[in-house]
Amino acid sequence: MDDRTVLARIHELVDEEHELRTRFTAGELSADQKHDRLRAVEEALDQCWDLLRRRRAARQAGTDPDYVAPRPTGEVESYLQ
Repeated sequence: MDDRTVLARIHELVDEEHELRTRFTAGELSADQKHDRLRAVEEALDQCWDLLRRRRAARQAGTDPDYVAPRPTGEVESYLQ
């Protein structure tokens, strides 16, 4: 997965996040539906941003960013805990 692909996925997820909030405001989604999907979208966004930062760091360090793999969601989500 190259940087452009990761960025494209980030944009897709941000668009989905906005759509979820809009649909909830319009009464098309229950609070539980919004919460469940929004959590999954936010976790995927965190994972994508982490991957992109690590790919850029690898490139800056002179190593091949293609060897950087996405970290598990649980690992990315536990950074601040």
